[in-house]
Amino acid sequence: MSLSILGARVIDPASGLDQLSDLHVSEGRIVAVGAAPAGFSPSQTLDATGLVVAPGLVDLSVSLREPGYSRKGTVASETRAAAAGGVTSLCCPPLTKPILDTTAVAELILDRAREAGHAKVYPIGALSKGLEGEQLAELVALRDAGCIAFGNGLSSFPNNRTLCRALEYAATFDLTVVFHSQDCDLAAGGLAHEGPTASFLGLPGIPETAETVALARDLLLVEQSGVRAHFSQLTTARGVKLIEQAQARGLPVTADVALYQLILTDEALTGFSSLYHVQPPLRSSADREGLRQAVKSGVVQAISSHHQPHERDAKLAPFGATEPGISSVELLLPLALTLVEDGLLDLPTLLARLGQGPADALRLPAGRLQVGAAADLVVFDPGVSTVAGERWLSKGANCPFLGHSLPGMVRHTLVDGHISFTS
Repeated sequence: MSLSILGARVIDPASGLDQLSDLHVSEGRIVAVGAAPAGFSPSQTLDATGLVVAPGLVDLSVSLREPGYSRKGTVASETRAAAAGGVTSLCCPPLTKPILDTTAVAELILDRAREAGHAKVYPIGALSKGLEGEQLAELVALRDAGCIAFGNGLSSFPNNRTLCRALEYAATFDLTVVFHSQDCDLAAGGLAHEGPTASFLGLPGIPETAETVALARDLLLVEQSGVRAHFSQLTTARGVKLIEQAQARGLPVTADVALYQLILTDEALTGFSSLYHVQPPLRSSADREGLRQAVKSGVVQAISSHHQPHERDAKLAPFGATEPGISSVELLLPLALTLVEDGLLDLPTLLARLGQGPADALRLPAGRLQVGAAADLVVFDPGVSTVAGERWLSKGANCPFLGHSLPGMVRHTLVDGHISFTS
C-alpha cells in the first residue's frame, strides 16, 4: 500500500521539523517528506489541510489485562483504544495472570498484538519471579522473547541486597530496569495523599516520603550497580528534584509521569468518587506544579497514560474497597493537548514528551518521523474538540474525564503505513 498525506503541518520534534508539507508512504515506510519521489503513484491520498501529522505517540504504561483479566480488557480492545488516542507503540506492565515472568506469557501477548494489528506492543517483563522479590526472573530469556525492560511494579523487594544483585545482573546485560518507587511500609493501608484533603475526608494517607524514601534508595542502588534505570509514575515535587539531581550527577536515569497527575490533584477526591482512586495517589497542587515544571524542563521526558481499565463492578464499592486505576489511553492526545491550551508546553514540546522522549527512555524504535523510518503516524485536527466517551473502545469505562470536551481530535492513526484507526 502506498499513501500520500497532503497539505499537513508536519512536526517531528527529534529533527526540529515543523512545516506545511506533504508526506509519502510506501510499503510501511516513509519515503519522502515534501515532493513525492520520482515515479511515485499513491494508491490512496489523505487531504490533511488544517491537520497536524506527527510521529505516533509512545505510551510507556498501558495495562492490556490479557492474559488473566479479560473482563477488564484484552490485547485487542486496549490496543484499539490506544490507536484511538494516537498511540502507535506501547509498553505493557507485567501485571498479568500468570505474571509476565515467562517467555510463554510474553509470546502470547505479542502474538495477540500482531493478530489485532492496532498498535505495536513492547512487553515489560517481571524483574523477579511472581513479582515476589525473592528470585530473579529469567531476564535474558525474556529479553530474547521480546521484553524491552524489566520491573517489579509497586511490589517491593523485601531485601535490598537481593535488589542490588538483580540490578547488577541487569547491568551486566545492558538491560533497562523500570522502577515504581514507593515504600510499601509507609504506603501500607493508604488511600490518598497525606494532607488536608485526606484528613478532612477521613481517608488514610500515603505520605510524600513513601515515594522519596524509596526513590533515594533506588537511585543509590542504580549508582552502585551502573544499571540503566527508568523511574515510572512519579507523583511528588521532591521526587522529581531527586531525579534532576541524579541526572546532574550523570546517572543513566529517565522518568515519566502519568498524564492525569499533571491535570488532577487530591482535591478531586472531595466527592469520594472512586474514579479518582489511583495508586500512587493524586497529590497536592504543589506536587502537580512540580511535576508540570519537570515535564517542561525535560527532567521528566515522558508523559504516559498509565492506563488501567476495570470492569464496572470494580469501581462500585465504597472508595477504599474499589480497585485503583484510570482508563485513559484513548484520550491520551486530547488530554495532553490541555497542557498546550494551558500554556505549559508548545505543541512540538508536547509531542516530544509523547513520542521521542518515551521512545528514547526505553530505547524503542519509534517516536521519529524521517525518511526510511516505519510509517507510525498520528494525524490530528487541533481545531476541533473531542467529547470524551462519545465513542468508547476500551473495555474499562473507569474514566473521570468522560463527558468532558477536550481540545483536538485524532483523525487517523497509522501503524507501518496502514490506517489502524480513523474517526
